Amino acid sequence: MSDEHAPIGADAGRAVPAWAVTAIAVGSVATLAAAGLAFVTAKFSRSVVIPTDSAVEDLRIHAVDLDARTVTLGVSADSLVPGRYSLWFANGRGHARVGDIVSVGGGRVIRSLERIDHGTLQDARWGRLGSWYYLDPRELGLGVEDVVVETELGPAPAWVVRADPEAPGARPGRWVIAVHGRGVRRAETIRALPLLHELGFTTLQVSYRNDGEAPRSSDGRYALGDTEWHDVEAGIRNAVDHGATSIVLFGWSMGGATVLQAATRSEFRDRITAVILDSPVVAWSDTIVFQGHLNHLPEPVSQAVMATIGNAVGKVVTGQQQPIDFKRLDFVARASEISFPVLILHSDDDGFVPSTASRKLAEARPDLVTLVPFSIAKHVRLWNYDPVRYTAAIRDWITSRAL
Repeated sequence: MSDEHAPIGADAGRAVPAWAVTAIAVGSVATLAAAGLAFVTAKFSRSVVIPTDSAVEDLRIHAVDLDARTVTLGVSADSLVPGRYSLWFANGRGHARVGDIVSVGGGRVIRSLERIDHGTLQDARWGRLGSWYYLDPRELGLGVEDVVVETELGPAPAWVVRADPEAPGARPGRWVIAVHGRGVRRAETIRALPLLHELGFTTLQVSYRNDGEAPRSSDGRYALGDTEWHDVEAGIRNAVDHGATSIVLFGWSMGGATVLQAATRSEFRDRITAVILDSPVVAWSDTIVFQGHLNHLPEPVSQAVMATIGNAVGKVVTGQQQPIDFKRLDFVARASEISFPVLILHSDDDGFVPSTASRKLAEARPDLVTLVPFSIAKHVRLWNYDPVRYTAAIRDWITSRAL
């Protein structure tokens, strides 16, 4: 009987060569490392495409003073940024609104408390700051219609705010279709309504698949704009059916990626006169690599994530019905296809979607793409941080082009 077939324990007194021990150890480590990377890649891939019901409430709420109208929060990258924000608490069931920073010190940030909409803030110990300050467009005193947009998946709720016919420069048929970002709802877009109404636009604020309001897709997964644009297309069709002759698409974050798809793939491309993008995902590859770095992951893991999401085999891991076409979602590479004016507003310290792709697109197409850079404002919080500059930039750009 040869040694390789010896029973376990046979010749136990024979010394094992050092090289064999080393080889076994290295092989075991390599196997564990490969398994670990596969697990991390799978987890990262799923986090990109699976919608979440709520964000993590990890900001400490130390105190609430109803008489002084203040709330004391822990120090974080978000709590230190000036501006007006939503404060969610009680696992998203409670909502308040905070304003200016009163003081900072001792690991605490005291901010003005503007109002409590629902929930008992005094009992809350943890919360999170959100960028969509308004909850309903009726808060602005505008006439709002609750409508339904018929999408290929079924009826999706939307809001319509009709143009003010007395607005300076108002012209019939001018519409804006506002598209929210990933993990939020159409309330994110309310902040733009006063300006758009002032400029004489009718605004349609749409919902889209898997956002918690519109119908769910069969796989219940995000496609990062690659399928969501069909629901924006349904909104465009609705607007055209109701008299829209020129349409501006306005997208926030992933909504930016979505409206770029709609603007270049819609059957109504001749009606789309311009695109406005707030903190947009112009190229998903940049964003996924950036998110990988934030999570201390090597770039090969981020590349593996894109390979997983972008391949039909990846559905075993992610549950996607169809792979995502990252080349089609890369508008730096597709810059030559831009045929309409684009306004990009992006903070260079975004913290979630890097501004690099926005800058590259503006550099590639200076004839059509205008970039208004911000700093400090973070992701989709440009209006919150500096509403005057934000509003002026959009107003000036729209009026200068007579859109």
